[in-house]
Amino acid sequence: MELHQLEYFVAVAEEAGFTRAAERLRVAQPGVSAQVRKLERELGQPLLDRSARAVRLTAAGHAVLPYARAALAAVEGARQAVDELAGLRRGRVAIGTVTSHTVDLAAILADFNARHPAVEITLVEDASERLADAVREGRLDAAIVAFAEVPEGLSAHVVTDEEIDAAVRPGHELAGRDTIPLAELRGQPLICLPRGGGIRAILDAACAAAGFAPHVAFEAGSPAVLSQLAARGLGVAILPSSIARHRAQLHPLRIVEPVLRGRLGLAWRASGPTSPAAAAWLAHARTYL
Repeated sequence: MELHQLEYFVAVAEEAGFTRAAERLRVAQPGVSAQVRKLERELGQPLLDRSARAVRLTAAGHAVLPYARAALAAVEGARQAVDELAGLRRGRVAIGTVTSHTVDLAAILADFNARHPAVEITLVEDASERLADAVREGRLDAAIVAFAEVPEGLSAHVVTDEEIDAAVRPGHELAGRDTIPLAELRGQPLICLPRGGGIRAILDAACAAAGFAPHVAFEAGSPAVLSQLAARGLGVAILPSSIARHRAQLHPLRIVEPVLRGRLGLAWRASGPTSPAAAAWLAHARTYL
């Protein structure tokens, strides 16, 4: 049994497919298939059910997966211990971020790279919910995410904490008002961030508590695009107050009963970083912020 066989097996299990696993590992797909089959022959049991479109774990696969992850983690821990003794002459850090925020992440990364040029840094963009899951599961070391409350299992350095407003174009039927109860958004065509984002999760939860599902007419991944759609009269945009109240082409409406608030911050596992490089980057980022 070889470590790369375990690595390939874990990647296929997590990606639910050989092609995506090969892309993640940056190797040829036939090589992944061959090594996983070799592992199965050595263990004497099929680990993966290949009969459906998405590859699934067999009972034996479910049993082996935690041990495979533990073996890979132990090897990575040994490498990290050497990195720590080497004074961060090498190492890896994986960072995630939502697509739109006020954090100068490029400056943080550039300054860290200047201090530790041999540390490999990877950056991915995604929705807050998926980023939080990736940090919890150890696939990311830290992430810039939006949230109402600090996600379970994570610690966070809050960067911004502000209300969530509605916004319409001047001339809209709601433009003569300064506030709007959440219940009055029922049936209104809303312009929102996609599901998985912090602000969208806060809105969905508040509407569910009020007994209705929001009528989302348009979704976009950028608050700037939401602003443009609302300015064209396509609906009511749900935005951070810092954007809703500072766009000349929009009329802001404070959402009340209840007031909605959202936070943006740097999140990491509550148990702490898993490598010297990640610990150094986190300390650097928190000092910068």
